[in-house]
Amino acid sequence: MRNRFNRRRRPQDPGDINITAFMNLMVILVPFLLITAVFSRITILELNLPASASAAQQDKPQEFHLEIVVRADSIEVGDRDGGLIKRLPLIGKDHDYKQLSLLLQQVKARFPDKLDATLLLEPQIDYDTVVQVMDKVRIARVLQTGTLQSAELFPEIAIGDAPMDGVKVAANSRVK
Repeated sequence: MRNRFNRRRRPQDPGDINITAFMNLMVILVPFLLITAVFSRITILELNLPASASAAQQDKPQEFHLEIVVRADSIEVGDRDGGLIKRLPLIGKDHDYKQLSLLLQQVKARFPDKLDATLLLEPQIDYDTVVQVMDKVRIARVLQTGTLQSAELFPEIAIGDAPMDGVKVAANSRVK
């Protein structure tokens, strides 16, 4: 019986670890990941969300605050304090993005130093419409010397909820 216990207590030799298969996998996987990483690109657009206003704004002179309100039946461009500039109704089933771009170019010509705009959306507006409006607010495609150029309009966009149709929201309830 003693022999049986002695056989169990003998130290076992650890076997060699075969890492050849793992090394082959790494030789194939690392270059593949490096090659595909070049083609993946993430674009991030920084947005500012409206916050509550402070009481210190009463001493400031009135300035232009561009607001674009996207509704299911129209796009309204206006000044927060000055009111509506223009209402662009639907053309067929789509919004009039061309007229929106032209109107925003005119606004930019009047206020060349203005970089921010507030985009107010109704809840049922689909994502594609939001992206197209944001593209028109940020950049305009203009024809200069026979070539199509990109002109920066209002790259700093704040997003918020649109007020109910016909209701003017108090100026101190939103800040860009």
